[in-house]
Amino acid sequence: MAFNLADCFERIADAVPDRDALVAAGRRLTYRELDERASRLAHWLAEQGVGQDDHVGIHAYNCTEWMETFIACFKVRAAAVNVNFRYTDDELRYLFDDADLKVVVHGPEFDPPFDGPRLEVGEPYEKAIAAQSPGRAGLPGIGPARSGDDHYVIYTGGTTGYPKGVIWRHEDAFFAVFGGGNYAGEPVASEDELVEKVRSAPGLTYLITPPLMHGAGQWVTFGAGFMQGGKVVLFDGAKFEPERAWDLVEREGVQSIAIVGDAMGRPLAEALAAHPGRWDVSSLLAVGSGGAPLSPTVKEQLQTLLPNSFILDSFGASETGYQGRATQGRRFEVGPDCTVLDDDLKAVEAGSGTVGMLAQAGRIPLGYYKDEEKTKRTFVEALGKRWALPGDMATVEADGTINLLGRGSQCINSGGEKIYPEEVEDALKSYPDVFDALVCGAPDDKWGETVSAVVQPRVGARPSLDALQEHCRETLAGYKVPRRLYLVDQVSRQPSGKPDYPWARQLVRDRAPDEA
Repeated sequence: MAFNLADCFERIADAVPDRDALVAAGRRLTYRELDERASRLAHWLAEQGVGQDDHVGIHAYNCTEWMETFIACFKVRAAAVNVNFRYTDDELRYLFDDADLKVVVHGPEFDPPFDGPRLEVGEPYEKAIAAQSPGRAGLPGIGPARSGDDHYVIYTGGTTGYPKGVIWRHEDAFFAVFGGGNYAGEPVASEDELVEKVRSAPGLTYLITPPLMHGAGQWVTFGAGFMQGGKVVLFDGAKFEPERAWDLVEREGVQSIAIVGDAMGRPLAEALAAHPGRWDVSSLLAVGSGGAPLSPTVKEQLQTLLPNSFILDSFGASETGYQGRATQGRRFEVGPDCTVLDDDLKAVEAGSGTVGMLAQAGRIPLGYYKDEEKTKRTFVEALGKRWALPGDMATVEADGTINLLGRGSQCINSGGEKIYPEEVEDALKSYPDVFDALVCGAPDDKWGETVSAVVQPRVGARPSLDALQEHCRETLAGYKVPRRLYLVDQVSRQPSGKPDYPWARQLVRDRAPDEA
């Protein structure tokens, strides 16, 4: 049986219409209300000529209108395109052109350089949808016209090149990206089973701290939240504020927080530690990180502060969906469709220590939008299967777990030795005076590149290079230890919390180190 994301959402909305579905910026929507607002917008999009395989840009901070647009696009067999709200006008023009956007829905804070139909969140948006029917009748994608082959699109990249649109079939995305209707057990076999599961259990209450323009935010909201009939609380606004996040946990009875790595995990832990007893967090069952790994130090800190909660660290990519969950450090348990391939596209032997490319088979995307060359490089045929190679490097341990090293594009080559920044960053962040850190290569006449640490100290601290080197040597081989230290007031990260390596490399090129 085919799974279509619009059909799945509508059937859940019909099954539990009066449950809370979405909370953000003072607005609270039940499943019925969310479905009706999305249907109204879908009618408006259809009037603008939006239909099957068309793309609609969403350029906004987290808000209910973000998800309304996301769902409305599915209803007319179109796809929403996530727009990075940090992009400059030139980057936006590139994205809008590359994605062939038909319409842009944008927040009042933004004035995107788009000549086609635009709809501003606020009064213009409310006026537009008020003039439309809340019903589904008459939508161009209603009924049997919908298909499991309809498209879900997520734009990724920008850290190592121009962003590219990853094209998923709805059915593949339902299982690989949105959990298959059940994160805790076996995926469902039919829409009827999905609806029955939702009816029989209330679902969890999730706090989504990442921006929805990042895949992790979309996946947990739509998959773990809506596809299980739960309540989703969006962290809105331009800046992540950990105290406000804990306020939401207490007020809404949040049971699971979705975060992206240390950039959100550490501030949450620090706020909790600084204000013991301020918040009632007894409802919290889990803190789940995706999109960027939690360092062992931050994971341990969160677990100590939240002894009754699970701290879950998972990984995946826009090109693979969910792949695995951490067991210890950067070692992950993975499913049967995930492996590591060497340069000859042969499976790496467990326990061999060979570094290869992390690969995912099974339900994977069709490819990149309008980029056949990149599609051929990333999606390959080997061992009788089609694989996605998103660019992560890894080894296979003797017990079959995957040791994730990091993106090959960020690898530092120093005197012929390959060094993955994430491993060095974990060591640096375990030093008491370090709050955050990024590691990159700096040009070096002798070694080609030398390891450079960009460090945000804790308030009042000023760690020295000697002290950091001595600390890192406890867990790292000598050639991985930083040779240059750059102290900064704040480490730059993307809005999603992912590392901003281009910023770090530019800083290292433009500024003399504090110590070398």
